[in-house]
Amino acid sequence: MTHINGIEDIKNGVIRATSIKFKEDPLRVYRVARFASELNFTVEKNTIKLMKDLKKELSTLSAERVFCEFRKALATERPSKFFNILRQAEVIDIHFKEINDLIGSEQPIKYHPEGDSYNHTMLAVDNSAKLTEDLLIRYSALVHDLGKGTTPKEMYPHHYGHEERGVELVRNLSNRIKVPTAWKKAGITACKEHMRGGIFGKMTPEKQVSFLERVSKSLLGIEGLQIVVYCDRNRIGTIDSEEEKQCTFVNIGKKLLTEIDGKYIKENYNIKEGIELGKKIHEERVKRIREYNLREM
Repeated sequence: MTHINGIEDIKNGVIRATSIKFKEDPLRVYRVARFASELNFTVEKNTIKLMKDLKKELSTLSAERVFCEFRKALATERPSKFFNILRQAEVIDIHFKEINDLIGSEQPIKYHPEGDSYNHTMLAVDNSAKLTEDLLIRYSALVHDLGKGTTPKEMYPHHYGHEERGVELVRNLSNRIKVPTAWKKAGITACKEHMRGGIFGKMTPEKQVSFLERVSKSLLGIEGLQIVVYCDRNRIGTIDSEEEKQCTFVNIGKKLLTEIDGKYIKENYNIKEGIELGKKIHEERVKRIREYNLREM
């Protein structure tokens, strides 16, 4: 299957296996998908077939080798290309079962004209690549909706409870391909908190403060979750309507947590270290955020 028109393939943006020796290392399946993502190339149909033929051998690969190719793909401008090529070769379910399970998971068309949960996730991770180079945040955008892959079909197009269901799925995927522990923890935060972030402006001051305090202590952080929420709403960083502003919390969060801290309480109230200090910090933050909200009205 030697092919001598390599220059033409490069000009046309095509990846092609030139020898049957391609099958000697199943990692080449992931490497092809990664190169397609890096170069924004397509993969020639006979090469796709070779990739498919290697499906059974993919499970023999070490998690470290698979993660290496995945990490490089996640760092590209179009991480979705990696998964779309694996899907085309019908091998995505070997190491990325939770991503594969999103295929065909229906969503409300009104809010998700992009299609099923898989398409939504691909759009989200590509949007994250436009907003940050931090792979921890990009991974969090990739896994934030994994719970939708386990929604019973009779519940479609709704996905009630997918946030909590997604936690175990993030753990499973993260452990299978051995992502850094920090990525796994951040992905779990994204699962649990992205829906709350999306309605931040509609929450009570008490819930807003609790949300900000909780997320600020996570490895994903307020800024990281804000990016995930923007990507979940199919945004690329621009907020241009009142509805979209409801999911913007990073600026007010950073201001609130900086202005009202332990030092502020100690300077203004006769309270030392301990539980009472923590309670007072929380109370003052609720009071301050009410003032912020009134000014915004």
